[in-house]
Formats: sequence, C-alpha cells, structure tokens
Amino acid sequence: MTEENKLIIERKKKLEEIKKKYKPYPNSFKKLDNTSALISDHSDTDKESLANNEINVSISGRLLTIRNMGNSSFANLHDESGNIQIYLQKKQVGEDYYSLFNNLDLGDIVGVKGKLFKTKTGELTINTETIELLSKSLRPLPEKFHGIADIEIKYRQRYLDLMINHDSKEIFKKRSKIISTIRNYFILDGYLEVETPMMHMIPGGAAAKPFVTHHNSLDLDLYLRIAPELFLKRCVIGGYEKVFEINRSFRNEGLSVKHNPEFTMIEFYCAYENYLYLMKLIEDLFENILEVLDLNPKFDYQDYEIDFKTPFSKLKFYDAIGEYATEIDITKINDRAYLDQYCSSRNIKISDSSSIVKTHLDIFEKLVEKQLVNPTFVTHYPTEVSPLSRSFDDSPELVERFELFIAGREIANGFSELNDPLEQSKRFKTQVDSNDDEKMSYDEDFVTALEYGMPPTAGAGIGIDRLIMLFTNSPSIRDILLFPHMKPKK
Repeated sequence: MTEENKLIIERKKKLEEIKKKYKPYPNSFKKLDNTSALISDHSDTDKESLANNEINVSISGRLLTIRNMGNSSFANLHDESGNIQIYLQKKQVGEDYYSLFNNLDLGDIVGVKGKLFKTKTGELTINTETIELLSKSLRPLPEKFHGIADIEIKYRQRYLDLMINHDSKEIFKKRSKIISTIRNYFILDGYLEVETPMMHMIPGGAAAKPFVTHHNSLDLDLYLRIAPELFLKRCVIGGYEKVFEINRSFRNEGLSVKHNPEFTMIEFYCAYENYLYLMKLIEDLFENILEVLDLNPKFDYQDYEIDFKTPFSKLKFYDAIGEYATEIDITKINDRAYLDQYCSSRNIKISDSSSIVKTHLDIFEKLVEKQLVNPTFVTHYPTEVSPLSRSFDDSPELVERFELFIAGREIANGFSELNDPLEQSKRFKTQVDSNDDEKMSYDEDFVTALEYGMPPTAGAGIGIDRLIMLFTNSPSIRDILLFPHMKPKK
C-alpha cells in the first residue's frame, strides 16, 4: 500500500468520526470577508486599535498549514485572494470545536468566525470563536511543485496547481484581464460582438486539418470550426459594418509548446477599410493591453527582449526570405531545381507535389519566422497561398495581406478581403484540385453570399493564447490554458 493510500484511509476514518457530531458538507456558512481585503485594511492597524474596535470577521478557505501546541493552535487559511493566519484556544472555542479542529487535515475547507488581532510578531490573525468544517479533503495535498513530475501534475490536475501555486493563479487572472481588455477595445470602437456556429458543414476560413463529428438526428458529418471567417464575412454582407468574435477554434494538429488543438482567437472585420487599417488597429490594441497590464513597452520574454514600440517593423514576404534565409540566392527563387537542392541542404521537407510558391512558404516558415523577434508585419504574400485575400491591382500575384510575428511566432493574420465572387470561386476550385492535405473546401453558399455583394472589407485574426504567453512570460501554451490537452497516461 502506498503512503498516499494510507493517508486517504486515515482521512476517511477522521471523516467517520466527524460525522458522529457534525454534518461534514454543510451549505449554510456565510462568507462575509476575504483575506486580501482584511490584510489591506488592517495590516497597518496597531494592536491596541484592533483590540478596542473588536473587528468581527467571517471567512472561509482551505487549510494549508496547521501548528498544534496542545491547548492552542495556529493555522494558515487560504482563499482565492490570499492567506491569513487563524488562532484557536481550547478554552475559548470549547471542547467540541477544538476536538473538531484536531480531526482536520491540510486541504480541508473550513469556515471561521472571530475577531482580528495581532500576534507578538505583528502578524494579522483571526482569534477564532467558531470553526466549521465545510468540506473534507480526503486526499493529501502535494508537498511541492518542482521538476518534471510536478509539471505533469500542474497540467493534468490544474486544480492542485491553482491551490498551491500563486503565480499560476495570477497568470489566469491576467488571461481574463487581457481577454476583457480586447473585448472592451472593440466594443468601444463600435464593433458588434456576434456568435457564429462551432459546427460547420464545410471546413473553411483557414488552411488546416479539421476535427470531424457526427450529428445523429441529421445523420450528417460535421466539422468543428477551424476559423469563423466565412460566417463573419456573411455578417458584413448582411449589413453589419464592424463585427468581431472571440471564439474557440479547433485544428487537428500536433501538440507542442505553441500548439493546442483547441484554442482561443479573435477575428474582426471592418467594411470600407483595408489591410493598412488593420495593422494600425493592432498596434493600438497592443498599446492598450500594455497600459492595462502596466507593462513597459520593452520587456523580457524568455530569452528575448521584446520592444513593442510603435510603429512595428514592416517587411515584404520575399524581402524577408532574402534577408533571413541563410545563403539563399534570391535571383533563383523560382528555379525548381535550385530550390530542391537548397531545401535538401537545410533539411526543409517538401513534398513532390509542392508548387514553387508553397516551397517559398516552407523556406519562410523554417528559416525566417524564428528570427522575427520584435513585432514585425510581413506583407505582400503570394496569392497562391492566400485564397481569401484581395490581390494588389498592380501585382495580381501578391495579396494585400500581412502576418504579425513576435518572438519567432505568428500572432496575427489579416488582409483586405477578396470580395469578387467569380475570383473567389476560381480560387476555391484551385484549392480543391490541389494535393495539399490542408486545402480549403469549396463553399458554395459563401460564394452565393458574395454574389449579393460584399463591400470592400478588411479582416484579421489574433491568436489570443500566444498573445497571453507573451504578456505573462510563459514558455509553453500549456502554462496559459487552464486545462490543456494531454496524452493519456500509460
């Protein structure tokens, strides 16, 4: 029998003893105070004032430490906002309450009523008058969070991480603040928040492998949303000029420090604007987030120093390859034989069916992205790999599109939207005929919608999870997801 199992048996025995006199899972305790407010309001109050004013408190939380000294005890009580010390005297709380306390364990949730005072060392403490068990912890808390094994615990049992680790709890508070800041920014700018379907008959809006599910009543296979783009543009066609959605999307891809198959993003669309407007808006949005988080525009992220000074750098796609792809001869960028030799020498995997342009994209993703540390808009992408973007009038082989890279990762993607239904139909057909396993499907209804007319429109998506990684200095996407996907335990 493991040590943990022995402890569980002991705690269950204690529970049975408690049940003889008390209801161990009551629902009647009223919490009136929290630890952070008590400490904030009274940490500077002297002993005499606390004694004279008799400040009554009613608080609840989890026991994290217990120090029993015979007829008196100290314990540390933890609630959502922080920790506070409680003190019990047998002669004050009585035999029954003190006996109950002696049957408590670390992790038990209790309700405490009493008065504030300060110990000889000046620590703000609650002089307990009554204590009530609200929930018995039958499993012992983990002692520490260090090393690989504990990382597994953090991700698989996040509730334990939140119980013990203050830094983790603060990360998720900051996550909530960032998302609410983003939402408020768009609402104040006149955008309408909308909701679009999460199950699609046709996977669309991005090049990615979808998850497949089945609707029993309709006897129909559906696809979990890989992006809300085509539905949001239907809203613009319908007459809404500014729309956004903070959404969950799903892509059937591998797990890594920067990929989770289920992720959060924002997509937004504005009629009568173009991709240049989007870049300026994103700069302004990030400045707003930095201000709300009280972050300096220049801060450290892992091994990088990131400078969010605006305007962000701008670099055309092929100029970026020429500048950052080691020893590439940009004059031979369209030479198939040269590209194959170049990619082979740098272990860049390309398929036999890859077009020259898709090979350009492979080179960019393999060699260029990781070198874009400070915020950089890469613009002028090839039309072939941008089937939903509007082409430049004077350069139809390139599109009015950008991707924003920070710390070597794509953070945002935006473009002037293609609103020519005939051209869109043509590009969908080209996608369908390709051998790419992440190709887009032909969405006939979307083409029909475009035939009614969509105004000139600009739209972008921002990966909120990766953005939160940056602003919380988190090395892995799993650190900023409450419940990340994990491989099953063997």
